[in-house]
Amino acid sequence: MVPAKDFKRRMVVEIDGTPHMIEQIQVQTPSARGAATLYKIKARNLKTQARVEKSYRGTDALNESSFERRPIQYLYRDADELHFMDSDNYNQFAISAEELRDQVLFMTENMEGVQALVVDDEVIAIELPDTVELPIVETTPGVRGNSATGRTKPATLSTGFVVQVPEHLDQGTVIRVDTRTGEYLGRAG
Repeated sequence: MVPAKDFKRRMVVEIDGTPHMIEQIQVQTPSARGAATLYKIKARNLKTQARVEKSYRGTDALNESSFERRPIQYLYRDADELHFMDSDNYNQFAISAEELRDQVLFMTENMEGVQALVVDDEVIAIELPDTVELPIVETTPGVRGNSATGRTKPATLSTGFVVQVPEHLDQGTVIRVDTRTGEYLGRAG
């Protein structure tokens, strides 16, 4: 059992008997003395992909879901599915692109460092590395001398994801992006 005060993003817990991955946690601290702190979570059902919102007191607890993490490699995408390979036994499997719509914008062919979450020998979700390196393929030209202004501009990455980057970066620059928040973290390398 994991108490609500110990919930973390990407933790997999049982909600109504089904594994859910916590995607967001909001802590509400009461102003009244004696009132309980509330932990509002947004979680995704790993079997149906449905999102739920629940509130828990700090002393409430949920069972951590029993699952196995396996290293996998993302191979390629066809019209409707993304294809993966288990790094241990080389078995290949596919997951519909719709199920992975939030993650596909950070994925490149032959990507390593991906994990499969497996329950009863069934892959129920994938987990990307916290950061990925992707090249900028389209953005307005960099403006020399603007590196200190802190202003940003939109940049389209090789996967189609659009991120705000510092104004001085040019097309072709490889950057690091946080896969959990979609934020620019810095230049790669």
